[in-house]
Amino acid sequence: MALDDDIALFKQVPTLALLGDEALRILAIGAESQVVSSGTVLFYAGEPGNAGYVIQDGAMRLLPGTQRDGDSERTLGPGALVGELSLITGNARPVTAIALEETVVIRIPRTLFLKVLEGYPDAARALRDVIAQRVEHYTRDLAPVRARLALGLDDETA
Repeated sequence: MALDDDIALFKQVPTLALLGDEALRILAIGAESQVVSSGTVLFYAGEPGNAGYVIQDGAMRLLPGTQRDGDSERTLGPGALVGELSLITGNARPVTAIALEETVVIRIPRTLFLKVLEGYPDAARALRDVIAQRVEHYTRDLAPVRARLALGLDDETA
């Protein structure tokens, strides 16, 4: 795929679109295309996150690393970013990603992503703001759960 096609694909990914054209060009130049055969594991839950992947063609199934309430399988297709948090943190991956069919992904190394953020501070601020909004949203969603736990309630006693 041509560089301009990779940039166009990155623009479809909400997190990456925040970065702007120049930053996306650098990501596209430094990223690498990878073919993942059907049934092949791209990464396992618990592994350190060192890259994010944009699905160019095909589909990936994400399986949660634990079976906590609310965890469920998800299937992602073209234009999806797999391993978003791995671009920012080196934390352990929470899911296992398996190709459902032959799948082409574009691998964005974490080191490259962080260097782009250093070089484009406006992009870094935009990303920080979106992440802050998400954290605020998740915190609000967890408030009722936290209150129930403080009272010692669970689904069976409610």
